Amino acid sequence: MTHQATIELLTAFCDALNRHDIDDCLSMMTDDCEFLAIAGPELEGKTFAGQDAVRAGLSAAWQKAPDAQWIDAEIFADGERGFVISTYTGTTADGARSEARMIDAFTLRDGKIAIKNAFRKNRPPVNV
Repeated sequence: MTHQATIELLTAFCDALNRHDIDDCLSMMTDDCEFLAIAGPELEGKTFAGQDAVRAGLSAAWQKAPDAQWIDAEIFADGERGFVISTYTGTTADGARSEARMIDAFTLRDGKIAIKNAFRKNRPPVNV
């Protein structure tokens, strides 16, 4: 992929994430895609592998924080790798509000996202 095509793909993916449009997100991911979540039992958090598992993982994140957004995105591309630095914001059902800087590291293949690897600062809830 060209630098510009990668930037355009990641921009569109970020927009779909913020709209919570799971079908649009998955349309930009490979059939064997992986989502490596920020937390979980594995070295890299929790791995969701394949379209069905990624659907479940992203849906669970949006259910936990229905107003989740990734704002102030800075998008970088380098060959088959892309990076999005943003601020995650979200409120859980019990009213806990999170705001933290994060980065998503993407691996691309055949013009689509093969891996979304999320890293976020571990910060206590903020007062609203």
